[in-house]
Amino acid sequence: MIIFTVNGKKQRLDVSPDTPLLWVLREKLGLTGSKFGCGEGLCGACTVHIDGKPQRSCVTPLGELQGKDVLTIEGVRDDHPLKQAWLDVEVSQCGYCQPGQIMSALDLLTRNPKPGDADIDRAMSGNLCRCGTYGRIRRAIHAASAKGAQKGGSTP
Repeated sequence: MIIFTVNGKKQRLDVSPDTPLLWVLREKLGLTGSKFGCGEGLCGACTVHIDGKPQRSCVTPLGELQGKDVLTIEGVRDDHPLKQAWLDVEVSQCGYCQPGQIMSALDLLTRNPKPGDADIDRAMSGNLCRCGTYGRIRRAIHAASAKGAQKGGSTP
């Protein structure tokens, strides 16, 4: 039995400890925001926060989560400045990578409330976007920074 918290709710799962977190989120908990991209932790589509740090859920075995807190895109308030900036700037094209992009951007703004372009490029370099919306992603992060996106974000 593995016990951990997802978006503020305690989960008790009897699942093999080597099962990737991504599959547990999607198949067992119905949280389909995190996406399967590469399956090797390289593209960022599956990014979630574990104990406040971004991690690739496709390569994180469930056994490593005992007692930990997981935040997924579903746990970020809809009215959070970062999500609003994403909409205002119209970042999404196909949208597939955007949950992982937002989770990485949320981590950046938590660590650096006023990032410059180089900070954003460095922090977001591990998240791939096949549609090439990198310029809009950067603009949305700047917009969210101006609105105080580093302050909170998850739903209890």
